[in-house]
Amino acid sequence: MPAPKKPRTPNLAVRRLKAGFKPSRGQAIVAVVLALVACTAVVQVRVNRADDGYQNARREDLIAILDGLGQNTRRLEGEIAELEERKNTLASSADKAETAKQQAEAQIRALGILAGTVPAHGPGVRITLNDPQGKMTSSNLLDAIEELRDAGAEAIQINGTVRVVASTDFVDDAPGIKIDGLKVTSPYVIEAIGDSHSLAEASNFPGGLVSEVTGPQVGGTADVNEETNVAITALHAQEEHRYARPAPSPSK
Repeated sequence: MPAPKKPRTPNLAVRRLKAGFKPSRGQAIVAVVLALVACTAVVQVRVNRADDGYQNARREDLIAILDGLGQNTRRLEGEIAELEERKNTLASSADKAETAKQQAEAQIRALGILAGTVPAHGPGVRITLNDPQGKMTSSNLLDAIEELRDAGAEAIQINGTVRVVASTDFVDDAPGIKIDGLKVTSPYVIEAIGDSHSLAEASNFPGGLVSEVTGPQVGGTADVNEETNVAITALHAQEEHRYARPAPSPSK
């Protein structure tokens, strides 16, 4: 039998050569450090060159550069000022629009209260009139309403169902009274919003509402109470005007 072949042993020189191409960890770190140093040196050279460029520039060139920078600065400052002015104008316009909107809404609410188309609440009086003999007439009730209006009543309702406005009509319909076509009967509860003391004083004035109802002509009773909060919930149904139309605004 032939003798087995011995495995070949790589040449020592070849092994050293291969090892030389595989950098160790320390060599890799040194390479990275050298690369960083080289980059820093390049940046420093560029900065120095730029500084040298300004140092070697003529005075006229430097003045021109400064003038250019000044012009750019002034232009930017002008743009900033213009933008600030626009912002203030827009803010002012928004404030004016919001103020006008709030004023319009307040006016609509005030007109709605006068027209009886919106609920209202506030200080006022609650007056209860009892007419056991059925002698109270529409004139008595209308006089009571007029006295309250003269005393500053801003909103009035009767028996919690009828809202009294400028166009409200009162008609005798014994036993009881028709108000805007709706019949109400005793006890008549009048609720009015306004200065409670002034309204109570007007009702209790000699010859006024209380005197008229409690006198021999009616023979009833009247109870006037000042209230810190009166809620008026009855609403007046507006009728469409057949002939009247809003007048056009005068031309400026």
